[in-house]
Amino acid sequence: MKGMSNFTPSREFLYNAWYVAGWASDLAAGDRVGRTFLEQPIVLFRTEVGEVGALEDRCCHRAMQLSHGQVCGNQIRCTYHGLEFGRNGICTRIPAQDKVPATARVRSYPIVEQDSLLWIWMGDPALADENLIPRHPIHSDPRFAWRSAHFAVNGNWQLLVENLMDLSHLPYIHPKTIGGNPELHFKTKTETTRLPNGVRVVRRMPSSTPPPTYVAARGFEGLVDRWQEIEFEPVLIRIHTGACDAGTGAYDGNRDHGFSMIGFHGITPETATTTHYFWSISTNALQNGIPDLVYQQTADTFREDQEVLELQQERINADPDRIMIDIASDVGARQAKQLIRRLIREEQDREIENAA
Repeated sequence: MKGMSNFTPSREFLYNAWYVAGWASDLAAGDRVGRTFLEQPIVLFRTEVGEVGALEDRCCHRAMQLSHGQVCGNQIRCTYHGLEFGRNGICTRIPAQDKVPATARVRSYPIVEQDSLLWIWMGDPALADENLIPRHPIHSDPRFAWRSAHFAVNGNWQLLVENLMDLSHLPYIHPKTIGGNPELHFKTKTETTRLPNGVRVVRRMPSSTPPPTYVAARGFEGLVDRWQEIEFEPVLIRIHTGACDAGTGAYDGNRDHGFSMIGFHGITPETATTTHYFWSISTNALQNGIPDLVYQQTADTFREDQEVLELQQERINADPDRIMIDIASDVGARQAKQLIRRLIREEQDREIENAA
């Protein structure tokens, strides 16, 4: 892959895609943070005028981590010998000499701030089309309040994809928040559709008992018509769940009077067995304290998922070649993984052609 220096791409990952690198609020002017994406150490920083940069976290002089340096104006300075680098990775100053050689540079990564998120491109920079960055305008929609978080998950990124694409686990893992009756979940028809660059899963649960979070947020007193709508695209998942009083038009698109939760799930591999999970939850229940309640119960729910993923990873590490079976509710996750495999194959074929 062009511009990868001595880095050897792993078959575990898709490189030519926009990944979430963090929340815009993670970096105030003059801040920097070191993170690893797709097994590559990166320093993210915001200049003193507010522009965001992403460089490999390794000074070209003596391999010091730039994330331990300081942001000075529009540059990031290595804390070891004071070399300074711009957002393009080019060294602009070496304190011990007047001339800066052309070889004094580090790899830079395309990074864009959009919808309160930081998006990074880890593959061939020539293919980084900003118009392809997934949008999430709900973060600026005044009809919704939202909260966000970043979880470090000790599990493979595709385990998280599987977890979010199949919500039939809700009554077992999350009975005290967004779960519900297990029999209802497994009897619910799942409609799965392949999209040009993704997978959509729709589940409807008419005339069902609302789960605890829904009651607390909207005060439902009777049965509700619930929905679960999941969309995957490389590499994120959006989930719109909610309910209206039964028979009031939820399945005809009349949902403004009901309760909605819209989840954003940015899934960024750190290594083959660890994952950055950047998520937000938006709700149209704006009463005092309700958005915080929804956030806290959502965070509790996702912590339960995190525990499951990490327990899975422990067993997979112990016997990585052991086959796992699929069941009927895996259809959405299976199609998402098939799409990922196809894109990785196409990426590898393109690399072979370019090398020929």
